[in-house]
Amino acid sequence: MTVMRFTPNPKPTIGVEIELQLIDSRELSLKSCIDQVLTVLPESLMDSVKPELMQCYVEINTKVCGTVQEAGDDLRSKLAQIEQVLHPLGIRLLWAGTHPFSSWRHQKITFHERYHRLVTLMEDVVRRLVTFGLHVHIGVDSGDKAVMICDRMLHHLPLLLALSANSPFWEGRSTGLHSNRSKIMEGLPTAGLPYQMRNWSEYVWLVKHLMDTGFINSIREIWWDIRPHHHFGTIEVRVCDIPPSLSHVLSLTALIQCLVHTISSEIDEGTFQSEYHPMMVEQNKWRATRYGADASLVSYRDFQQRSVPQLVDDLITRLGPAATELQCSAELEGLAQIPAASGARRQLEIYEQTGSRRKVVEKLLETPAW
Repeated sequence: MTVMRFTPNPKPTIGVEIELQLIDSRELSLKSCIDQVLTVLPESLMDSVKPELMQCYVEINTKVCGTVQEAGDDLRSKLAQIEQVLHPLGIRLLWAGTHPFSSWRHQKITFHERYHRLVTLMEDVVRRLVTFGLHVHIGVDSGDKAVMICDRMLHHLPLLLALSANSPFWEGRSTGLHSNRSKIMEGLPTAGLPYQMRNWSEYVWLVKHLMDTGFINSIREIWWDIRPHHHFGTIEVRVCDIPPSLSHVLSLTALIQCLVHTISSEIDEGTFQSEYHPMMVEQNKWRATRYGADASLVSYRDFQQRSVPQLVDDLITRLGPAATELQCSAELEGLAQIPAASGARRQLEIYEQTGSRRKVVEKLLETPAW
């Protein structure tokens, strides 16, 4: 393996990746059509719109952005262009972490050597990955700091999952979980909460060991909930379901940028990192998986249970100065609206009212997501 050098970023730049479902506009089921979509896209989008493991995915990436508002403008422009070419094809975009009734058994793998190698290696563990997430990259100035920030961000990950939870259905039934996607992802051997590491050297050693022993073929096969990304020079937060709207995406992005920036500053200032047992993170992640925005999470500050709205209000207040500096105050304050507009809760309410998972898809498509 060549030497892994971290590309430093002097500012907390932003990159956002959203994974959306490709839906047949008549049947409302998942449609394996990404190759068809890519053939009709404008040339200007070819570097920003990508296939994923399954042909029913479309991944849309922003450019490197300086502010959350810039990321939002970038995504709106790309979504408008994509939907313009999808409409004549009878294809819609669905903003949900899993499909309410389509089965993973009927989805087609994208034609790519890497994806077929993964299927050969992990069989149904990979075939079941018909889940859709939000990934947010924030620029960091060194590899050592990236590893330290990943460690200090761990106790915030359950709240991010609770706020984004949007996948209550699986295989045509209600799972009882608000984020079934998170449990599907944890089936991968290198997914879920990461190991705690002390510095960049230890992270590089771990990646090299996994490759040398044949456990992974490349660093791209590490799917932790948060990880350093040496090529981009970022922290990549991967724990979130795809939320139900772009406004939710931008509020979560603002929260992540403010947290990374604040923790980075604390590290520079020599702030002591208080102990927080990994089991508490696992406990909170389960609560977020099960109850989403309705969860009670154990606060890392006083070890008492707090509701998601209480934790959000506390963070909005504490991160206010960072949000002002980063020009994302409006988006950060928008977090306060998310618990009452939970994606998972809305899906479950529609199903409770109609008794139809097809109606769930219809109602989601009727509401503009951006």
